[in-house]
Amino acid sequence: MKRSGQRTLLRLSLFLASILAVQSLQADSLIMVRTHHPLATTLEKLKQAIREQGYSVARVDMVNIGLLGMGYTSSSYRAVFFGKGDEINRLAGKYPQLVPYLPPRIAVFSEGNSTLLVTIEPSTYYRELLPDAEETGIFRNWERDIVAILSRMTQWAGKP
Repeated sequence: MKRSGQRTLLRLSLFLASILAVQSLQADSLIMVRTHHPLATTLEKLKQAIREQGYSVARVDMVNIGLLGMGYTSSSYRAVFFGKGDEINRLAGKYPQLVPYLPPRIAVFSEGNSTLLVTIEPSTYYRELLPDAEETGIFRNWERDIVAILSRMTQWAGKP
């Protein structure tokens, strides 16, 4: 692997670890796409795609503060939190162990002329945290919808 590729993988891993709060959760699978647009443009298109899929954007966090402590000086890292309030509230009430992972989020990471969008497959939550849960349908829906959202981003990615 090229040195720049190794640095990118290391930066992405550190970023995901800080954003997704995955200390006890070992994510087997990530969903990731790349666009060839600037961060700001990608964020706006992502928020639009999330709304078109029927979700609300809860907030967009700059995560630079935590990364500054690790030596990163870039402002090219964001986390987009989204969901449906009733689902999030129901899951948080029934499964308090999920609260650190709710609402779902997509990490957005700018690299040169590209922007990466990364999230954990929602099935990881019930597979690793709720193996006996009855609510697996919500996570399957989230996964299907996240794939659709990111698919919109890849379709748009070819149109600079």
